[in-house]
Amino acid sequence: MTNRFAVVLAAGKGTRMKSKLYKVLHPVCGKPMVQHIVDQLQSCSVNEIVTIVGHGAETVQEQLGSATSYALQAEQLGTGHAVMQAEEKLSGKPGTTLVVCGDTPLLTAETMEQLLQFHEEKGAKASVLTAHAENPAGYGRVLRDEQGKVMKIVEQKDATEEEQKVQEINTGTYCFDNEALFETLKKVGNDNSQGEYYLPDVIEILQEEGEAVFAYQSEHFHETMGVNDRVALSEAEKWMKKRTNEHWMREGVTIVDPLNTYIGTDVEIGRDTVIQPGTVLEGNTIIGEQCEIGPHTEIKNSRVANETTIKQSVVHASDVGSNVSIGPFSHLRPETSLADEVRVGNFVELKKISMGKGSKASHLSYLGDAEIGAGVNMGCGSITVNYDGQKKYLTKIEDGAFVGCNSNLIAPVTVGAGSYVAAGSTITEDVPGESLAIARQRQTNKEGYKKK
Repeated sequence: MTNRFAVVLAAGKGTRMKSKLYKVLHPVCGKPMVQHIVDQLQSCSVNEIVTIVGHGAETVQEQLGSATSYALQAEQLGTGHAVMQAEEKLSGKPGTTLVVCGDTPLLTAETMEQLLQFHEEKGAKASVLTAHAENPAGYGRVLRDEQGKVMKIVEQKDATEEEQKVQEINTGTYCFDNEALFETLKKVGNDNSQGEYYLPDVIEILQEEGEAVFAYQSEHFHETMGVNDRVALSEAEKWMKKRTNEHWMREGVTIVDPLNTYIGTDVEIGRDTVIQPGTVLEGNTIIGEQCEIGPHTEIKNSRVANETTIKQSVVHASDVGSNVSIGPFSHLRPETSLADEVRVGNFVELKKISMGKGSKASHLSYLGDAEIGAGVNMGCGSITVNYDGQKKYLTKIEDGAFVGCNSNLIAPVTVGAGSYVAAGSTITEDVPGESLAIARQRQTNKEGYKKK
């Protein structure tokens, strides 16, 4: 099989975004644009990915990590100049090089694979991915001869009035014979309105030299769109959301209101789950089968097992079992683990705790840094007092314990299995198993006090 390489163009500052955040790091459906591209490339049989970085190079490398190697374009002198920065890593290697922009987050692995196969089957020196645009303003135009062969690609600013009427546009994605690419780049000049070295000029040079140059037209213009400002970013978000939601609906998930449901591209959802309006699912989240999520619920980087209901709540970096009920208005902070059949109700906040099977915290509680066994009842207003101002300490509540309303458990403390803590108690010492702990001031009535 032919060696395949990929060059990701991610060096532009993106001044039209008017942002301190480097352009290709702006998220679409919760993931940076350039990460979308690299993830899709990893699904194509590509031997090596080289990302061209410039402004904000360190932040891009931090985001992409070891999934790609890097080349620095210290001065932005055009797309041709950008690709030249990969010469040290790729020059002289036989094979096919795919060049793609880091601000085209909707481009799919399927389309890139189709372009690669088309290019290799044609035995082309270069192939350009094109699309039909009803409004082609701002895009380079693909000019063909009477036989439909690609003659050249002309940038908007350099196009004549007649050329600007052409609706077949250059998407900025190409395949090249790798050796021919770097040889031809040396012949590219910068005699144009921008004084830059354009990668599309490689197409014209190869054509003039009699080499085989082809174009492969994408079925969907929106898939190839580049993001240069916040308006385009919102448009990309809309299309990505539509694509993602439709995928899950076809997989057997009910999304009650797709226009008001936001699902990240790395999320997984089981069949017969119902997603209510206003739900946001992000990161590496996995939702099981026959769940009901929402309305107005945010889940991020969490696992939720089958037949669980989560309503009007926030769940981050947590692990939730089967047949669990959460909400309304609950907050699960990171490192929370709930076993099967747990109940967490109104205005309960959990942080870095585990709760065993069938345990309940039904309302108005804060439980942090705690190990809670199975079959435990945490009464209304019960609190694990885990922080002394300098350090945090662990509370242990063993199986079958019953903690009454408005109880404070001052960590570190253990409530033994089967024990009862009386309502209104402040527990500062361990409670033995099968015991009743009462820690409150004895009631005193002052009769006639009001008259005095």
